[in-house]
Amino acid sequence: MKLDKYTVGKRYGKALFELAIEKQEADSIYQELLKLREVYQEVPELGDILSDVRLEPYEKDEIMKQLVSGFEGTVKNFLFVVYNYTRMNDLLLMIDEYERRYDEHKSLLLGTALTAVPLTKEQHQLMEEKAAKLLGYEKASLVNLIDPSIVGGVVIEANYKVIDGSIHKQLEQIQEMLLK
Repeated sequence: MKLDKYTVGKRYGKALFELAIEKQEADSIYQELLKLREVYQEVPELGDILSDVRLEPYEKDEIMKQLVSGFEGTVKNFLFVVYNYTRMNDLLLMIDEYERRYDEHKSLLLGTALTAVPLTKEQHQLMEEKAAKLLGYEKASLVNLIDPSIVGGVVIEANYKVIDGSIHKQLEQIQEMLLK
């Protein structure tokens, strides 16, 4: 049975994270993966090129040699494993899974705070503190997105959870109660 790319990304990312914890290299590997993500952002077709069966192996090997020259140890070995299993086009999903696990390990909540108007610096900081406490994390990093349709309040989305404290949602609930 062939696995979909999301399952592959989760499995490889999990395996790399568990190895990083075991070797006590979680922080350094995380930093290297951020650099690797930058490479993939600069050359978006890199994963497809390295996974393409139409290219000759020696052509891909040369590109791979250049790619891994900027990395060492665990990340370099990981790249070769991913390359040998022709999964280089799924690498960003693997990095995403590693990052998710890393943030969880560091008790860092990542997400968005949707508001009708931009938050001030103080409001943003307070929002992050409240979200972290409410969802059981030490720290939160929320990106403030603007959507005037929510009228007021805030909608926080993080770790597959939604806290909808918007005026729009409250008005919907009042309307439902009135229609009953």
